[in-house]
Amino acid sequence: MQDHVQRKTLVGEVVGNKMDKTVTVRVDRLVKHPMFLRYMRRSRTFMAHDEQNACQPGDKVRIVESRPLSRRKRWRVMAILERAVTEATRRTP
Repeated sequence: MQDHVQRKTLVGEVVGNKMDKTVTVRVDRLVKHPMFLRYMRRSRTFMAHDEQNACQPGDKVRIVESRPLSRRKRWRVMAILERAVTEATRRTP
């Protein structure tokens, strides 16, 4: 029998791709200050597996939880939701 496990998914921005088949993803969330009742932006970074080395810094991606792939890597890039705007893409007519 196979049990279908619902895995955690997060949406974040790629901040680094210097490693082979690995990207660093920053995930932002809003937290309400307990006293001043204002929302503050808090972020956390995750290492995610990118099999095709397709992600570039600035891309918006969806990552999904997986088994441990290395010491710090426990997430995989599921989809690239939005590509980053770079100089090369701006110049295309």
